[in-house]
Amino acid sequence: MLDKQHNTTITLPRGTLELTYQINNAAGNKHSPYQLDDLLGFAQRINPKRAFLFVSKVLGRHIPIAPRIMRRSFTDLATLVPDGLPEPILVIGMAETAVGLSAGVHQALQTRYPKALLLNSTRHAQHDDSSKDTLLTTFSEDHSHASQHLIYQSSNHVTQAQLRASKTLIMVDDEASTGNTCMNVVSALRNAGLTQLEQVHLTTLVDWSLGQTGMDDTLAERLPDIDFSRHHLLAGAWQWTDAPNPEPITMPSVDSTAAGSQPLGHTGNWGRFPTLDSTDGFADYLAQFQQRFTSFEGQAAFASTNLPKKILVLGSNEFVWLPFLLAEWLESQATRQAQGQNTEEASIVKFSALTRSPIATGAAITTMLSFTDNYGLGMTNFIYNVNPDDWDLIVLCVETSADSVDEMWKGLDNVLIVSPTL
Repeated sequence: MLDKQHNTTITLPRGTLELTYQINNAAGNKHSPYQLDDLLGFAQRINPKRAFLFVSKVLGRHIPIAPRIMRRSFTDLATLVPDGLPEPILVIGMAETAVGLSAGVHQALQTRYPKALLLNSTRHAQHDDSSKDTLLTTFSEDHSHASQHLIYQSSNHVTQAQLRASKTLIMVDDEASTGNTCMNVVSALRNAGLTQLEQVHLTTLVDWSLGQTGMDDTLAERLPDIDFSRHHLLAGAWQWTDAPNPEPITMPSVDSTAAGSQPLGHTGNWGRFPTLDSTDGFADYLAQFQQRFTSFEGQAAFASTNLPKKILVLGSNEFVWLPFLLAEWLESQATRQAQGQNTEEASIVKFSALTRSPIATGAAITTMLSFTDNYGLGMTNFIYNVNPDDWDLIVLCVETSADSVDEMWKGLDNVLIVSPTL
């Protein structure tokens, strides 16, 4: 249920963004509906394809956020997906921004659809050339800084059969504007053998197609015999006007789907391949953290029985779901610690992630650090709105070896690097 239309203007260095939006009064579980300011800030992309960026406040990608707030958005978005959908169900998330979001929505949906599969797109080709890593399909996200996506299939015959028999596709992304990415994904999946799809549910934090005419007709024309639905926390429309004589932009080279020189460690299957259980691998990763935290040199700065007062957990690129679960675990430990000490001042735990997305500072992006990626791609990575000096402990989570991390991170005495066994 959408309320009345609201309007606002966002001025950025390269132009002006005019927004029209409506609050979804059904999007809120035991709390008030999400307002625009609850969900988004705004910034300037370093990207000639699109000059602006919607900066999510609930994804834990560009703005550090408490895990409980992230979890609430996952659950609230999943709640909007209706009951009684035809099964098998496939939940698919878009790399890199929505990988954690899709896993959270999938986990919430499994209370109603316990056999739903999760599968995320990826831009990291797998090193192993055996049959288990065979590509299912590829597709393009036209407006993105890194447009090419890979989708892998399963080595498990039962899982692969269920994947191909999928009748409902729940596509999860942080935002939608034109529906082109959704159409590209569905077309690629159908061409790859998912010919039994009956319904597609585009499930996004924000849907920017409000008021667009003919979009659903286009979707119906391109995707015949499929019922198409949209679910979102907020709906809107945008119009961008370039500033006079904007400075030209040179975008860093980040559009790669190569494997990189650094091998990926064993982190289980959290969605890069089709899975029923996105928590596969978390127990081992948690054990790695606990072992390294116990012997961490920076531990001397605080009592061994207490957590530091301010903790930031960082995922890296697409590897965000297990790090998020670690941040959530730390948040629960902080709450228990405060209760045990009979104090309301629990340690602060927040989550964010390294990214390949190039964004200019200003507006919602207050700070930016750049460094070389840990995958061995020779690619610049970034972290936004993070001043390392503000945190007592930064837990940097990677899926490659600890040695693969840029020297910038290794040189900080409050950074604990958690990596898997190789």
